[in-house]
Amino acid sequence: MSTPNFQQLRVLVLESRRAQELASLVTTYGGTPLVAPSMREVPLESNTEAVACAEALERGECDLLILLTGVGTRVLADAVQRVRGTRDSLIAALRRTRIAARGPKPVAVLREWGVPVWLMAPEPNTWRELVAAIAERATEMSLVGARVFVQEYGASNPQLLAALESRGARVTRVPVYQWALPEDLEPLRRAVRELADGKIDVALFTTGTQIVHLLQVAESMHLREQIVDTLRHTVVASIGPSTSEELREQGIAADMEPSHPKMGFLVREAAERALALRDRKGGRA
Repeated sequence: MSTPNFQQLRVLVLESRRAQELASLVTTYGGTPLVAPSMREVPLESNTEAVACAEALERGECDLLILLTGVGTRVLADAVQRVRGTRDSLIAALRRTRIAARGPKPVAVLREWGVPVWLMAPEPNTWRELVAAIAERATEMSLVGARVFVQEYGASNPQLLAALESRGARVTRVPVYQWALPEDLEPLRRAVRELADGKIDVALFTTGTQIVHLLQVAESMHLREQIVDTLRHTVVASIGPSTSEELREQGIAADMEPSHPKMGFLVREAAERALALRDRKGGRA
C-alpha cells in the first residue's frame, strides 16, 4: 500500500496550540503547510455578559433563554463559577426559566444538570427551525414584549436576532467564549490573501471557531464573500461533526471527516483523498 501523499499541495493550518505539530504532519505527508494560528485562549472571567445573564435569570428578568450550542452552555456556567466560586444559583435559576435549545447538544448539557427544556428545534436545527418552533407555541408564550436572552458562542447570528425582534421580542445577546482572535493577525491576513488568490489547495479545520475567526478577519479585509466562495472550491477537511456543523452555518460544506476525530487521522486521510477531491471540485492546477 502506498503512503498517503499530498503531492506538494498547499495546506492551510489554522490550529494554534498544536500548530507546529500539525504542520509537521502535513510536511511528513508531502504537503506544503501555511500556518495561520487563528485562536487565543482568554480567561473565563472576561465573560462579563455571562455573569450579567446569570443575575438576570436569578431575578426572574428573562422570559425565554435561547441556547445555541452545548459548548457555549457549559462555558456560560463555567464563567459564572469562575467569578462566584459556584454555579448552584445559576442552575437553580435555569430550572425556573423557559429554555429553547437550537439542537440536542445544549439539551444534553441541561439534562446533566437536571434542567428541563421547553422546546428543541427540529432538524436540521438551524435558527430558522428554532424561530418557527417558538412561533408555533405562541399560545404558551408570545414573543411580543418578551425578554429574550440569546446565548452565543463564536460569531453572532444577526438573522436570528432580527427574526426575534421582528416578532416583538426584546433581545439581549449573551456572547460567551473561551477563544479570541490572536494578538498578531498578520498570519491570518496572509491566509486570507492566499485563499483569495487561489493559492491554497486544502484547508484543515480542527474546531468550528477557526472558520469563524478566519471569516471575521476576511470581513475586516472586505473579502468575506470571496473567501466563502473560494472555500467552496477548495478541499475542506473537518475533524468532526461539530466543526462541520459550524462550517455549514458559514455556508461551507466539509468535503471529508476522518474515521476518528484526531489530528493524525485528519492529516493522513486528507493526504489520501486530497488530490481526488481537488480534481472533483475543480481546484487550481
